[in-house]
Amino acid sequence: MKSAVALSLKLSIPKVVIGMTVVSFATSAPELIVSITAALEGSPDLALGNVVGSNIANLGLVLGVTVVLGSIDVRKSFYTTDWPVMMMASILFVGFIYYDGVLEKYEGIIMVLFLVLFLVYLLRFQKTKVVDELPEDDKPLPLYKTISLLAMGGVALWGGSELLIQGAKNLASALGVSERVIGITVVSVGTSIPELAASIIAILKKEKAISVGNLIGSNIFNVLAVLGITSIITPVRVIDQGLLTSDVFWMLGISFVILPLVFLPKKLRLGWRDGLILIGLYSTFVYFTVK
Repeated sequence: MKSAVALSLKLSIPKVVIGMTVVSFATSAPELIVSITAALEGSPDLALGNVVGSNIANLGLVLGVTVVLGSIDVRKSFYTTDWPVMMMASILFVGFIYYDGVLEKYEGIIMVLFLVLFLVYLLRFQKTKVVDELPEDDKPLPLYKTISLLAMGGVALWGGSELLIQGAKNLASALGVSERVIGITVVSVGTSIPELAASIIAILKKEKAISVGNLIGSNIFNVLAVLGITSIITPVRVIDQGLLTSDVFWMLGISFVILPLVFLPKKLRLGWRDGLILIGLYSTFVYFTVK
């Protein structure tokens, strides 16, 4: 997180943009590692469930816990850019996989190209539009230290997530739980821990712009980068139809419900009541998935 803030200062890029690019990519690294490995090892439901479940957990669990800990003022860019892109990415993914149950290589290429266009837009246009609020204690770090912190943080995320995920997979397999359920619950929560940690640290350090941008950006990266890159390496085929009949609709639904919560009851603000609603929705999703 410190290296991300330092990078935003050095490049004069608003923290919202850094949160939706550098921090989001770093916290999406576990999903990328798990999905590629699972797809190559013949476990496509684990690859898909990991991303779909992680996106649901990011908004239901991580954002819910974050706003319970501290209310968040949401910027105008949320409904003009961030949320619409997240919804478009999610709908694009569902459209690609819903009818034939396969995420093909050319579809993955389209998703990655969409991500590139979005990043170009962020860096070229949103950079000058987002109002940044820098706490007085923000100080630029030397470039070598910024890069070192980013590298160490990325390696730590990868190593820690791998250990947690392998343990969770072994435990769930021993209990006879399907790969889809493992991916959509246990593994997705495991790979969402970096988002939860980054968001809580952002709240505690009053870097709230990063906490919101990180979660929205992470969901965009999960769909467009993680599933896009995975399907480019090897096509991903749905095995458990529950992913198509239930899970993807939960993902779309909880992504959509964020919009009215941002405007009601207080415009452009998420408070503890909103957090309880999101946690309640996530708990309901988990209950109906594992029952």
